[in-house]
Amino acid sequence: MENKQRGKLGKTVEGAEKLSLGISIVVAILMGIGIGVWMKNTFGISWLLWLGIFWGIAAAIMNIRIEYKKLKKSFDETANDPKYKNYKIKKDDDFLEEFEK
Repeated sequence: MENKQRGKLGKTVEGAEKLSLGISIVVAILMGIGIGVWMKNTFGISWLLWLGIFWGIAAAIMNIRIEYKKLKKSFDETANDPKYKNYKIKKDDDFLEEFEK
């Protein structure tokens, strides 16, 4: 019974991890917009809204960069794993040469 629950929970956690980047992008941008609206209403300067939007977009890009670094580290660890040493990783040039034949 416990294994079935872990299986269901594992699928849920895996799905949440796949959605987390998209959600973090949306949340970062919405938070930036919210901060921009708050600053605009508080200080009465209209360009502060655009500053908040810029901060939100910058935070979203930073989240993408962090996730990219995690994935790259994971792929590099897999590439260095002795279990996969016999597999050749094709480069783009190799693919193009095969495609042109």
